[in-house]
Amino acid sequence: MGHDSKAVLTTIRDLFWVPTPVPTLRGRTVLITGAASGIGRATALAAAREGADLVLTDLHADPLNAAVDEVVASGGAVVYHAAGDVSDYDWVASFARAVDAEVGVMDVVMNVAGISAWGTVENLQHRHWRKLVDVNLMGPIHVIESFVPQMVRRGSGGQVVNVSSAAGLLALPWHAAYSASKFGIRGVSEVLRHDLRRHNIGVSLVCPGGVATPLVGTVEIVGIDRDDPRVAAQIDGFHKIAVTPEKAAQAIVRGVVKNKFMVYTSFDVRFAYWWARKFAFPYEVAMRIANNRFDHLSRLAGLGSSKGAVDGESSIVSKPTD
Repeated sequence: MGHDSKAVLTTIRDLFWVPTPVPTLRGRTVLITGAASGIGRATALAAAREGADLVLTDLHADPLNAAVDEVVASGGAVVYHAAGDVSDYDWVASFARAVDAEVGVMDVVMNVAGISAWGTVENLQHRHWRKLVDVNLMGPIHVIESFVPQMVRRGSGGQVVNVSSAAGLLALPWHAAYSASKFGIRGVSEVLRHDLRRHNIGVSLVCPGGVATPLVGTVEIVGIDRDDPRVAAQIDGFHKIAVTPEKAAQAIVRGVVKNKFMVYTSFDVRFAYWWARKFAFPYEVAMRIANNRFDHLSRLAGLGSSKGAVDGESSIVSKPTD
């Protein structure tokens, strides 16, 4: 067989066969953002158990230090950590330079840090839209900009993990601002999945549904009184169906070592996304029903537009999403 024929067969094989860039985390250097709590913390512990060398970051130093201590106490290795804001490009770029100098090039980059706020368009303020996009979309972009080019130049592959959400797949009520950021990172991930393939860098898009993290207790529902018993009952119902951060972390680690693009943390999101694609009109009806239920709740427990803008940003802080 001639050289050209071999080249053609190789090209055809490459179209259908996808290698696994990171079949194990043992001995691999793994960056995790949002590592101080929730999914990020659980993933750091899970990756440490698999033998990864961890580079960790989060917005707040004290909880990040506590997470580092927990990883080390469990026998894991944290080779570098620093607190900072992923929505601040200058900080991320500086952090990346420090990591490059102290540790070297990453094998796996995990964008877990995120925030959430829900609300209807008449209640959401500009600051909600801006903050969600800055942290949930621009944050991962800053990290990708600052860490992935080195992986490409090194030429030995790797994995990029971006955490989206069920709200990055489905039209959930009151999630317009949140979905703007989560659909955005989904789009970035789909393109990078193909752009980075030639460099043997895989991409995983994590789409959690309900995960019982601290975010559930602090998420801002703009225009709704969270202390209202009817609202509290709905949140309690969420807790009953939410998976643990540890289960989500297991799904993420499994997705990396198997080079899975779509990583679901629970069956309900996988099924709902399949339903939305296969049965468009029934899905639309289901979303209308869900929206009507939310509207009914808002009329029962709402505070109205004038109180919808909650003073300050105490609930809009960088922490693991979902």
